[in-house]
This record gives sequence, C-alpha cells and structure tokens, in this order.
Amino acid sequence: MLNDMRSGIQFRRPRAWWFALTRYRATISVARAMAIEDKHPMNMRERSGVALLPKSRRAFIRLLAMLGVGFQAFARSGDVMGAISEARTSPKTDDWPDMPHRKLGRTNFDASRLIFGCGAALSQGQAVSLLDIAFEAGINVFDVGGRRYYQDAEKYLAPFLKKTRDRVFLISKAKLYHGLDPEDAITVAQAKEGAQTWLAQMDESLRELQVENIDAYYIMGENNPAMVRSDEMWEAFLTAKRAGKVEFFGVSTHENAQNVLEAATETGRYDLAQIAITPAGWYDWNSRRMLPGTPDMVTLAPVLAKAREAGIGLVGMKAGRYLAGRRWLGWGNPDAYDHLYDENLMSAPLNSFQRSYAYVLEHGLDAVNADMQTYEHLAENFVAAATSREYFS
Repeated sequence: MLNDMRSGIQFRRPRAWWFALTRYRATISVARAMAIEDKHPMNMRERSGVALLPKSRRAFIRLLAMLGVGFQAFARSGDVMGAISEARTSPKTDDWPDMPHRKLGRTNFDASRLIFGCGAALSQGQAVSLLDIAFEAGINVFDVGGRRYYQDAEKYLAPFLKKTRDRVFLISKAKLYHGLDPEDAITVAQAKEGAQTWLAQMDESLRELQVENIDAYYIMGENNPAMVRSDEMWEAFLTAKRAGKVEFFGVSTHENAQNVLEAATETGRYDLAQIAITPAGWYDWNSRRMLPGTPDMVTLAPVLAKAREAGIGLVGMKAGRYLAGRRWLGWGNPDAYDHLYDENLMSAPLNSFQRSYAYVLEHGLDAVNADMQTYEHLAENFVAAATSREYFS
C-alpha cells in the first residue's frame, strides 16, 4: 500500500507491470486533459515526449485521490472527458476512517467533529461538488454565512439542503457592522441597531437557503464583549426563536476572542461559540499572526472548560491559518506549533495542518470548522478529525 502523508489515504500497488503501465498511461491522458481544461498546464518535456506529473505536491495528491474512479471510467469508455467528469463527481471515500461524533453543547446534536465551512467555499459555488461527498462520509454539520459577507454561499448550499435538511445541523451567521472597537462601551441605540441588522440578515439567510428555519445563527466575527452581553441581542434571538426561524444562539470571534468567549459564558445565553484558537493559543485575524502574549491552549484549558460547563458547544477555526503563507513574506510557519507536540503526534502520518487540527480537537474543542474548497483539503481535514484521538492518551 502507498500511504500519502498529507491526506492519510492509502492507495493499492498494481500487481503487474502491464497494469501499472496501462494505469499510468490512462492517468496521464486524463491529467493532461484536466490540465488543459483547468488552464493549469502540466510540466511537459516536449523534446522527449514524456509527460511528467503535476509540479505541485497538492496537485499530485489530487490526481492520486481521483485515480481509481477516473481510471475505471477511462478503461470502460476510452472517453477522457467523461472520465474527468466521473472522477470529479464520484471520488472514493471507502478507505476513509469513520468520523466520530460528539454532542454539541446544549444543542444535544450528535455532531461530526469536522464541520464543513461553506462560506468562502461556496461564495462562488466552487465547492458544491464536495457537499455530498462530505455528507456521505459522515460530516453532518454545515456552516455558512449571509450574502452581505459571503456573496452567494447560502444560495449554492440550498439545493444540497433540499435533500438533507432533516439529517444535518445547519448554521449560518451575520455580522452586526457596528464599527465598534473591542473595548468600547455601547449605547442602547447601538445595540438595537445591531440587533435589527442581525435579524434582517437572518430573514435574508432563510430566503437564500430556501428553508423555514436554521438550527443555529451566530453573531459573526464579534469583537465587543458589551455587544455579546447586550439584552437587545438576546431579545432579538428570542424573537426569531419564537417565530420558528432559529433554535440556537451562537457567536463567532477571531479578535479579542477570549474576552468575547468569557462574556458569552457569563451570560448563560449562548449555545455555541466558534473561536479562532490554535495549539499555541489565540489567533488574531487582523494581524494574521498569533495574538501577542497569548497563553497556549493547555494554559487556556480552564477558560474552555468553563464555557463548556455553561452548555456552550465549542467550535474551533483558524487552527492552521498561521501555518500557511511564506516565511519570506514575514508570516506563515509550518513548524510553529511543533514544540507543543509530543513524540507520538510528531511521528503520526499527518502533515502540519492535520496535526494542528488533531491537537485542538483533543484539547477542549467539540469540533473544528474548516473551509474546504478542494477534494484533497476535505480528505486531509477529514482524516485529522477522524483520527485525532489515536494520538492522545
């Protein structure tokens, strides 16, 4: 078996040289056509006539992941474009591990530990083909956001929901656009305006999603604890709940996150909190760096535990965002969290992004939300969430 270190997916070795050669030729035919279709030319040696595999490792993994379906389709029909279409719409998940589930706070929903983040991924419909794959593999929580921020994401999610609405937990969210700084005091008028803005966007979300109700609706990207504590926001939620539009109240935050989470915990009103947290502590969205002076996640354990004791289901986001980028640009460091990992996790067949997901899941979070726009991202994140418990005693 061939084991890919990024996705954790294994691929069986061909048993005969002729089968390997035939498979290779079919793969190159499909890949060459795919490169032309996608306008991402492969690295070709025109003089020798030898076609090389894609230059990037990510493209190579994608090719391997789709190889089984694509090759079989090509072998049946000889139709390269048909093989591409079938490979893209029917990738195999048979070898994926089982997805564990956990009660998501006081919602009592038995949620997959990986949540499909649909906002950016569906803003232009680019990841629609992954929704069914994720659902069939065991992901049953789908998080999206309103049109004002995420463009057409809710609209693109709607057809999927028509088939699955009674079997998935649906989350959407909207910003308040109040322009307040994190520690600003708020007036009643500001709180009322924020609440009205939020409710109006909720109604738009219901129309875009073509549903009668949403399981949970978040105050999105909130940085102001006073707004989180405001009675006006709570009354807005209760109004929507009485109307049958929403069942659970949530908040997401990636700036001033600890203070926002503590405020939500103190109110006793929030059912869910989505927080920008990494193995090394709080991630700051504005700077795209770790928050200066942040405690690491082990040190933050009492804060997270208190929130969970208050009935809040904790969802992580941005766990691997700091790892991305390029060092020469002054941000991004794939080894940033390695000093926090023990030998067992470091020796696991996971890449740096997968390790960060596995770590946060086993240090106080119920689930992680991931923006997944390609099959290989879905596969990588799925494996990390499904196997995280194996690496921690």
